[in-house]
Amino acid sequence: MENVAKLAETRAHSDVETQMRLLGRAARKAARALALSSGATRDKALHAGAASLRAHMADILAANAQDVADAVARGTAGSFIDRLTLNEARVEAMARGLEDIAALPDPIGKVLAAFDRPNGLKIERVATPLGVVGVIYESRPNVTADAGGLCLKAGNVAILRGGSESFRSTQAIHACLIEGLRAAGLPEAAISLVPTRDRAAVGFMLAGLDGAVDVIVPRGGKSLVARVQHEARVPVFAHLEGIVHIFIDRAADLDKAKKIVMNAKLRRTGICGAAETLLVDRAVAATHLAPLVKMLLDADCEVRGDAAVQAVDARVRGATEEDWRTEYLDAIISAKVVDGIDAAIDHIETYGSHHTDCIVTENGATAERFLNEVDSAIVLHNASTQFADGGEFGFGAEIGIATGRMHARGPVGVEQLTSFKYRVRGDGQVRA
Repeated sequence: MENVAKLAETRAHSDVETQMRLLGRAARKAARALALSSGATRDKALHAGAASLRAHMADILAANAQDVADAVARGTAGSFIDRLTLNEARVEAMARGLEDIAALPDPIGKVLAAFDRPNGLKIERVATPLGVVGVIYESRPNVTADAGGLCLKAGNVAILRGGSESFRSTQAIHACLIEGLRAAGLPEAAISLVPTRDRAAVGFMLAGLDGAVDVIVPRGGKSLVARVQHEARVPVFAHLEGIVHIFIDRAADLDKAKKIVMNAKLRRTGICGAAETLLVDRAVAATHLAPLVKMLLDADCEVRGDAAVQAVDARVRGATEEDWRTEYLDAIISAKVVDGIDAAIDHIETYGSHHTDCIVTENGATAERFLNEVDSAIVLHNASTQFADGGEFGFGAEIGIATGRMHARGPVGVEQLTSFKYRVRGDGQVRA
């Protein structure tokens, strides 16, 4: 029996490998056709995809209801269920997102720089597609539309691998995107979906599918991103977890601080821009700390704090070293009193993930120092960290927030999904 089981496992692995290789070949073939397509044609596919999402909303919600029911039956955390769940408003937001992407200027062929050389050569740097982008994501089915739409706009083929928990939802959304491609006469492989829940498929994507994949974009938890960074044989746009801080400076306006902290933590707790750690300057702890902590606790947000924070409210739980490194994605926040901006920046650099961090202060010089010295992809002054979103940046949507330092950083939108080439025009010049 053991040999039979091993044989079945080997055959299953072989089947997945065959599926993925075929997927990669079709994607690479589609990449050339897509790169040569007009911006108007790609926009037509996006608008048709948006219309299909609206037309098939009932099918999408029915598929999602099955995914959610399975997740609930497994005892999945409420914050995860929120990220997984779709409703009419969220499907409509996906459709509008595709239309917003279509409304963006065509990035392909854009002249990024132009200059003449003394020998008469005329040189242009021109935006081009990256090629084939593999996107690996968890739980959020709406990423299917965002990632597929952004890649399409930038002339890239997308190979999408959603989480197994959202498999039905992802398939239903993908079917609408395919309708859009058909309506525009573009190859269906331009937005490809991995057709299996088998995790082996991820390994084949990370290996590059025989050179078919040009870049990998992971969007998910720490374990997924760690695996991608460890195993990938192709470039990666890293999207680490959002250990997001808000620092309440000694010159902070309390009412403004309360408004920002409340929104940053509790507007939506399950997104990567949600605040996870509150730092309060000791100089205003006597006036600012208790109102902020009480506000969060009264809103049913658990607070885990150091001794100074515990002292202001008996409901505060003691924070451990691990809390400072945790992305809760839930109604939980860690809180600490620090000795001014130096200590705040030191804490952020020690425990942060270089994602998004905010200072609340009315002192312009202090704000500028924070914005300059905190080495995160997004830094804010007097604004909620939940603005860490490609749509809010005017990018139409985003594939994720890149926390690395190479090529793309911050919201990865259309422009970040392009490369470039040089076009050189001469009139018979030869090199001496």
